[in-house]
Amino acid sequence: MRIICLKDNLSKGLSIVSRAVATRTTLPITQNVVLTTDQGRLKLSSTNLEIAISTWIGAEIQDEGSITIPARILTEFVNSLPSEAIEIEQIDSPLGLSLKCKRSQTSINGNPTEDFPPIPTVDSGVVANISVGELKKAIAHVVFAAATEDSRPVLTGVKCDITGETFTLAAADGFRLAVYTGNLSAPIEESLQFIIPGKALTEISRLAGSQKDDVMFTVTPSKSQALIKLENIELVSQLIQGSFPDYNQLLPEKYDNKVVVTQEHFLAATKTAAIFARDGSGIIRLQSTGSGEDSRLMISSRAEEIGESEGEVDATVESGSNDMKIAFNARYLSDVLEVLGQGNVVLETTSPSSPGVIKAEGTDNYIHVVMPMFVQW
Repeated sequence: MRIICLKDNLSKGLSIVSRAVATRTTLPITQNVVLTTDQGRLKLSSTNLEIAISTWIGAEIQDEGSITIPARILTEFVNSLPSEAIEIEQIDSPLGLSLKCKRSQTSINGNPTEDFPPIPTVDSGVVANISVGELKKAIAHVVFAAATEDSRPVLTGVKCDITGETFTLAAADGFRLAVYTGNLSAPIEESLQFIIPGKALTEISRLAGSQKDDVMFTVTPSKSQALIKLENIELVSQLIQGSFPDYNQLLPEKYDNKVVVTQEHFLAATKTAAIFARDGSGIIRLQSTGSGEDSRLMISSRAEEIGESEGEVDATVESGSNDMKIAFNARYLSDVLEVLGQGNVVLETTSPSSPGVIKAEGTDNYIHVVMPMFVQW
């Protein structure tokens, strides 16, 4: 293999595939990146056996070939170079790459591509296209609610339901549930249901960046893998096998109390209360006073050895016979308020011991359910 490419292009490509390079592994070669000439361009690939990322960069191909090189040392070296052309040539003894630019020459040992796990491909399956903006918004509203521990692997994933002209993403960790429904760029004839790792969706959102073309999902007939195509980037993710909870049964059908507050004020008061909640089991108490538009939402927290905090925000309250009282985990409350954006936020509750529903006022495409914390009032 002999090629010439720009340092900036190679550096960008390496940063793209680096997120799929294995960190802790019993298969050391997965800490490498594969360089392959492919139809007049340089293809970079990596995999941690859960996801694989490939990207293509422009290059002058003088001789075809492929090799795998340790990702960390190659990335650090390329990033240290000035912005100029790099001559890359495969050497045979020992096997590796020679990298030359105007004022430096370096060789890095590598391995045959045959020693690297095959980068998975998805050649057929059901295809769905989603606009970048819609997909990134959906991921931001949902992925943080997926579990991070592997005690129930299915909950580390995001359930994807695609049918007709819409798609729905749902994530739950046993304490909260987030459900977002968006529109496809074009309807599909065959419905799709699968569970994709939350980490894979996070990478897709990051890789999509500011691209303008739709993101294309292709799911294999066996629903074991999904291929996500972006501009000059492909990500293949293993799908999670198992039964995701029926989230429709977890959505409360009615409420007794409804509080409407501005997102900005609610989030600010929550962050203030969270300072004390950190040393008080992470609990924030919410209590409404009054009714109608001349109402308040009290937001408080306390820590036995430090002190307590209490704030209030203007609210519009629709209550039953009693003022609303409920307590939530501070981080869970902050997480959902962060993604709702500016505008009014609706909080619906039934009792202090029942789940609360949080959503943006005037929209029905996103709903967030949070389990309450049990406290003495």
